Amino acid sequence: MIPSLPRPLWLRVSTVLYVVLFFAFLFLPLVVVAVFAFNDAAYPAPPWRGFTLDWFWSSQAGRRGLFADKAMLGSLWTSVVVACWVTVLSVLVGTANAFLIERTQFRGKQALSLLMLAPLVIPGVILGISILAFASRIANLADDLWGLELDFLRPGLPLVVLGQFSYIVSIATLTITARLKRFDLTLEDAALNLGATRKAVFATITLPYLQPALIGAAAISFLMSFENFNTTLMLVGSDAPLTVMMYGRMREGATPVLNAVSLFLMVASALLALTLLRGGKSDQASAKP
Repeated sequence: MIPSLPRPLWLRVSTVLYVVLFFAFLFLPLVVVAVFAFNDAAYPAPPWRGFTLDWFWSSQAGRRGLFADKAMLGSLWTSVVVACWVTVLSVLVGTANAFLIERTQFRGKQALSLLMLAPLVIPGVILGISILAFASRIANLADDLWGLELDFLRPGLPLVVLGQFSYIVSIATLTITARLKRFDLTLEDAALNLGATRKAVFATITLPYLQPALIGAAAISFLMSFENFNTTLMLVGSDAPLTVMMYGRMREGATPVLNAVSLFLMVASALLALTLLRGGKSDQASAKP
């Protein structure tokens, strides 16, 4: 149908209905979680018993809120630390992979590019079990042969970082590679012909061009690491990240504190997204002549 022609009534109504149902399916559960984070009841579900902020601030026994729950705050900080390490490693290695794929020619390049995608199609539980078995075997072998105790290969936060990094780096690589693929190499050649060093060319031309992709890859890596559960559950030790802590709390009996945590994370994620959008618009505005 030509867009400029008027559409029949049934098509317009069905389009609006589809859009409404689609967004209701996406956001209605989030709205319910956000609303019942303020419900004055001991359970995170209807009916509504009145408004309260206890599930955020209360320190009373049996009604301990999010910001008074040291265990929950500790798991939140643990998730932030893990996500920061995964983000740094994924962006650095992803950038190196992008240059390897786009700027070098070698035998088996296509096969290597396909192998980088393999962790993305492996279920998280299988990936976590495989990494745990492999790391434990290496740690046991080092202990038996040389008497070395490689604690970072035992269940714990270092292994969680390595496990998450093993597949998140693939996403960072794809994000940065897509940006680097569109780069005009003549810009670097012109700068080199004018006497600039390769380090200066990278710092003043290539890196600023890759900045949006680097920021996007960092944001994706951080959020994917923060919300990861399947792989993390297989590799975690005594220090549980937030997703594992919330899973344990749900098994013990859900309370509105979990709704409060969910609302806090939704607000933090929205602020992060808005910040990235504003930063992207600022970069585009500064790039215009």
